[in-house]
Amino acid sequence: MEEWYHYPLLIAVGFAVGFINTLAGGGSLLSLPVLIFLGLPPSVANGTNRVAIIIQTTMATAGFKSKGVSTFPFNAYLGIASLLGSIIGAYIAVDISGAVFNRVLAIVMIIVVLIIVFGPKMNTVYAHERLTGKYLWSAIIVFFLFGIYGGFINAGLGFLMMLFLHYVNQMTLLRANVTKVVVVLIYMLSALVVFALNDKVNWKIGFILAIGNGTGAWIASRFSVKKGDGFIKIFLMIVVVAMAIRLWFFM
Repeated sequence: MEEWYHYPLLIAVGFAVGFINTLAGGGSLLSLPVLIFLGLPPSVANGTNRVAIIIQTTMATAGFKSKGVSTFPFNAYLGIASLLGSIIGAYIAVDISGAVFNRVLAIVMIIVVLIIVFGPKMNTVYAHERLTGKYLWSAIIVFFLFGIYGGFINAGLGFLMMLFLHYVNQMTLLRANVTKVVVVLIYMLSALVVFALNDKVNWKIGFILAIGNGTGAWIASRFSVKKGDGFIKIFLMIVVVAMAIRLWFFM
């Protein structure tokens, strides 16, 4: 990471990732390969990416809150469950070899795109959210499992979270998005601690990437509230097509 042009590249990539992650998910499918391509070992790239995601989700949460959108305390329950799972996943990630990590990342990229492309269609509105009782407990259990995956690699998890919240808890895409952002912020903190304690974080690169992530997230969070569910649905479709093209022609 010695070339000067790496830094504006990281900021530009970070902006795209922050925007994509805040409106949909899957941005780490872009940032992780870029960090590895620029010379970071896979495990260090994985840990470094967490720095930018924490700044990104902090800015997105602030952006959503500035527009008066919140799903507290539901998001806090899911965040705590995910945090516990992420500790397990992060410890798995720091011990995995670079070659295995690269193979897992490639497989994850393909699976996530297949789920998005061939998965069920999302409605723009749900009349009644289901955030208590068995629906709350089922979400807590599933988000604990999500947390394990999030601590391990995280790439593409935002899509899965939104699908679950939309269909099981019947949240609108906007409110599912707000919930997802807060949950990721909570569990990413514990995951970053694990990576940092194992010396798997390049802080300088992480904060440079975070400049872009945070800016993209702030703009996307405020923009999505203004545009509503219809815009989020269209953006999801665009991201899916872009990822499918990338996987098909540029893997």
